[in-house]
Amino acid sequence: MKDWDISINYGIKTGFNDAFIVSGAKRDEILANCKTVEEREKTAELIRPILRGRDIKRYEYNFADLYLINTHNGVKDKNIPRIDIKNYPAIKKHLDEYWDKISTRADKGDTPYNLRNCAYMDEFNKPYIAWIELTDEAKFSYCENMISLNTVFFLTGEKLFDILGMLNSSLILFYFRNCLGTTSGVGTNRWLKYTVEQLPLFYKTPETLSKLVREVISLKKRKQDSSFIDEKIDSLVCSLYKLTKEEIEYIKAYKTNLL
Repeated sequence: MKDWDISINYGIKTGFNDAFIVSGAKRDEILANCKTVEEREKTAELIRPILRGRDIKRYEYNFADLYLINTHNGVKDKNIPRIDIKNYPAIKKHLDEYWDKISTRADKGDTPYNLRNCAYMDEFNKPYIAWIELTDEAKFSYCENMISLNTVFFLTGEKLFDILGMLNSSLILFYFRNCLGTTSGVGTNRWLKYTVEQLPLFYKTPETLSKLVREVISLKKRKQDSSFIDEKIDSLVCSLYKLTKEEIEYIKAYKTNLL
């Protein structure tokens, strides 16, 4: 997969989460402190919903009503200027409450109000696949309009739904654990970037796979059972690799015994 048109990165590191990560209620308070409609609108655009590692599930995530104050440091190679806090007085007022901490933190940008440099900041504006490093079960989720924290890996690029279906399949879980996976020292799998990149996923897949994955995501959002679609995806992925009936039954039993 590393040869495909994809990019894998990890999420944002703030240096002091208590200041830069706020609840929905605090977000509303900050917006209420804006003096003009223009300030309120641009401030709302800067406070983005976030995804933590603990929020990620298979195909879905639990939004915890938490937001990142994305006072990014700009991207010089793309002529994206850093956020000037003077243009966001309501955010400045909030961050000033934590001045002693944000001014002395190691991970900061050009000013204490700015986050550290992140060359791939614009990747968060794209749909992506997110996952956590430490987990025995494959937990890959489809995400849009979210910023992830540094406890999360995320993948952007082409064929996201096809990739997602294969990554969450029983066969790829078996392959990863037995052929590629590294452990934390206590047995838990580490789904690291360099190992995920080595997964031998099929580039050319039938349209059915993408449709099934979209259906699973839709069912998950509606809190409906998707296990029967999961089984179809598992069967389809196994057929791509031309597994025999006996091999397919072995993979099913392996996952059942594992979980």
